[in-house]
Amino acid sequence: EISLGLVGSEMCIRDRGKHPLSEALYPLAMGYYPRAQGHRMARPQHDNYLMIYCVDGAGQLECGERHYRIRSGDLILLPKGIAHRYEADRKHPWTIYWLHFNGRLAETLCQHCGLSSPRFHIGVQARVVRVFDGLSELRRGAYQLAEFIQGCHQLQALLSYIALLARQGQSDHGNLDWARVRATMQEHIHGQLRLDALAASVNVSKYHFIKKFKAWSGQSPIQYFIHMKVQRACYLLDSTTMSVKEVSSALGYDDVYYFSCLLYTSDAADDLLCV
Repeated sequence: EISLGLVGSEMCIRDRGKHPLSEALYPLAMGYYPRAQGHRMARPQHDNYLMIYCVDGAGQLECGERHYRIRSGDLILLPKGIAHRYEADRKHPWTIYWLHFNGRLAETLCQHCGLSSPRFHIGVQARVVRVFDGLSELRRGAYQLAEFIQGCHQLQALLSYIALLARQGQSDHGNLDWARVRATMQEHIHGQLRLDALAASVNVSKYHFIKKFKAWSGQSPIQYFIHMKVQRACYLLDSTTMSVKEVSSALGYDDVYYFSCLLYTSDAADDLLCV
């Protein structure tokens, strides 16, 4: 588990809430729970906003009189004051990012998402994961105003992007849905992914997909997927106490030596502090 509690003391939070560069929107607490067996929470009410992003596994959400099944790629956005209960699935516990936030613009930004339900599906978006990972860096400089302000603006960008995703329907006719491609890769980042399955996710042949993918990214699909895995590995090695062997296993590599060579000869390793 990686988690960051209150970002500083309660007095510090109040002071930051008054700063002109942070008062519009600011994080209160955040974390990352991988395979959160037994994770559950029930709140009759709460005085801040809550976002939960499921990137693997499954869970349950009860909100008012409604019950929701949560699966990989689902995002939960709960405004303040709403009673709720959630828990990880017993057989396939979820892996989630969670974030409590508040601020003058919190309600407006949540309304901007235009949601009719507290749960909606955006897929496992690499860009969203990167922002959550970036916000988790606040735990290192939680008491520094500059770091806190940066986190506030990351949070606002995250909500703006989620609003955009919520409004996007099917991909434009004649174009491949690259957001779906990246989301499918992200969903399989802890294991293997067949190229034909990836092509099928956007309803094209494998040959056509490879050609389009290289034109779009400048890389083959497998090179791009490996780069995503290495980026994730860099984040886990930098932000957790996991060993190279544990990270290798978590990302689907049984050969630790091969994984180590892959990691430390990749350009992505140069981005260790930027993931």
